[in-house]
Amino acid sequence: MKFNVVSSFAAGILLATTICGAVYFSEDPVVTKATAKPAKIEQKTVAQPTETEMKDKLLAAGYVVQPKAEYDKTLEAAKKAASASTASTATNGNQKIAYRSVISVTQGMTSIDVGKMLEKAKIVPDDFKFSKDVEKKGVEKNLRPGTFVVDTEMTYDQIIATIFKK
Repeated sequence: MKFNVVSSFAAGILLATTICGAVYFSEDPVVTKATAKPAKIEQKTVAQPTETEMKDKLLAAGYVVQPKAEYDKTLEAAKKAASASTASTATNGNQKIAYRSVISVTQGMTSIDVGKMLEKAKIVPDDFKFSKDVEKKGVEKNLRPGTFVVDTEMTYDQIIATIFKK
């Protein structure tokens, strides 16, 4: 390339840059070409249900709703009954020891979880056999949340009928 061609190109670039800079700095920065539309502010208010509406919805869905004080009283009474029954049945070596336990079933538990709790409480000898019996009856998906009192004198069918709904 010749020196004249390169210098002409550089001069053109310099001239274009100068014109662009002059236009940029000479415009009024306050005036904008596009008018900005004011943003609409919408606030959505969500109506909170009342306490009675919430209770009604929970009861309709099959949940047990009770105040904490009532729950604590029921739990304490069940524990006292369980300890009194266990103390009275555990006597001489000739008699069979009967165990009574308070089982608390929560939402999301499975029949296997209940079987493990019953085995730990010495209500059933084998948690796997208990869960298989529940599956044979076809009620494994009908587990009721709540607090239940069960003992070793109950049969598998009675325990299943107590904890599972048909």
